[in-house]
Amino acid sequence: MAARSTKTRRDNGDGQRPLLDRELDHLPPEARWREWMQRVEATIFAASEPVTRSVLARVVGADCNLDLLIDDIREELRGRPYDLVAVAGGWKHLTRPTYADAIRAAMGGSEKAMDLTQSEVLVLMCVAYFQPITRAELSSFFGKEISRDFIGHLRGAKLIASGPRSPTPGAPYTYVTTKEFLLEFGLDTLRDLPDFEALEDAGLLSKEKLLAGDIPMGIAGGEDDGEDEQPSVGLVDDAM
Repeated sequence: MAARSTKTRRDNGDGQRPLLDRELDHLPPEARWREWMQRVEATIFAASEPVTRSVLARVVGADCNLDLLIDDIREELRGRPYDLVAVAGGWKHLTRPTYADAIRAAMGGSEKAMDLTQSEVLVLMCVAYFQPITRAELSSFFGKEISRDFIGHLRGAKLIASGPRSPTPGAPYTYVTTKEFLLEFGLDTLRDLPDFEALEDAGLLSKEKLLAGDIPMGIAGGEDDGEDEQPSVGLVDDAM
């Protein structure tokens, strides 16, 4: 729990907390910048989820350039075992990959990344690049039935969610990636996905390679998934 500041918690006599002085005009420029850096880093450190630009703007002055401020914080963290990383639409403190083995050893493996099969990664890749996409479209792409159980497992891991109903006959659900997907793969937005055409041109990815994945055969079902849940909003990137 963050320590309480006597100054910031003292009310104005009318039961209202005083507004935070964001501009800090009484401080010289260097001291003002330093205070903004510390406020931003403290806010990100205290948060359990990535902190967005709009949230950080609440603790700095109107003329503060948050991108430059973040750059200065990251420069100071250069020699530390953790960094400030843009992920899932905000910023978050993340440990550097080189210390992953040490963290797993200390935490008894509880901090290891989500255990995904090759099949799950391949399906997730298709959802990420071609969302919103239906289960039937996924099955058609791989030439194999993608079962409801398979989709349900990815939904249970919160890596995909139901998107809007497809305009195709039967109005099946589509699927989209989620904020948890971005966090799991260290992406800020879907724009950070490697360019699909560039991967194909480089020979690193092709439909044939995707089809080579061991996608399990599911139980055949009608195109109308018959799911009762309401569609939830996924992170469909307009640029994709």
